[in-house]
Amino acid sequence: MPSPQLLLESDAGVLTLTLNRPDKLNAIYNELAGALLDALNAAAIEPSVRSIRLRGSGRAFCAGRDVGAAPTAKDLELVQAVSRAIVTHPRPVIAAVHGWTVGAGFEWMMNADIVYAAVDARFKLPEASLGVFVTGGLVATLPSAIGPMRAKALMLLGETFDATQALDWGLVYRSVPADELHAVSLAASRRIADLKPEVATQFKRVLNQIGLDQFDRAIEEESRVQRMLGRDDVER
Repeated sequence: MPSPQLLLESDAGVLTLTLNRPDKLNAIYNELAGALLDALNAAAIEPSVRSIRLRGSGRAFCAGRDVGAAPTAKDLELVQAVSRAIVTHPRPVIAAVHGWTVGAGFEWMMNADIVYAAVDARFKLPEASLGVFVTGGLVATLPSAIGPMRAKALMLLGETFDATQALDWGLVYRSVPADELHAVSLAASRRIADLKPEVATQFKRVLNQIGLDQFDRAIEEESRVQRMLGRDDVER
């Protein structure tokens, strides 16, 4: 069923999915994650969809999990399922990020095939300081992009960094003025939509198969550690 938490717009083969909790900086909770998962799964079997663009409404792309609600096992399940759906989706996924891109929002960004970032984007991985583990296959995607040392530093130190650093380190493809993000990311999505679908699908499949060969294992290990840390919290 359609959800007000996720806006869908189709344009010349491009399906734009907009996280729509602007009052919460698009923080993730079950309804939003479930709606995004349903939309991705539906798009995977819709021939008219040839590329997907993921963005956020309001002042941020995504501020991570909604800490106003107690975490549940369902939260982890849905976040991980969305990550799998993005990485294994037959169509290329372009992320257009701005403002705060934090925690699970950052992890979903890293699942995308191409990332455009506004110059005002700010990134952070606060999980270690919160006593929880990362999700979204980040233990595979982040070291693959920037190497193990930088990945450990970003995860363990939890420091905020900007679009300039993200571009320098190869976390995003391009950084553009905030008022150009929509047009630039849409134009790129349309160019990909104009490719033969089977060509785009095979490029994505093979590159991910070789470059992210440990992704499935990463998801499984992240989920195991998340559950283990959750039990430790209960025991304390």
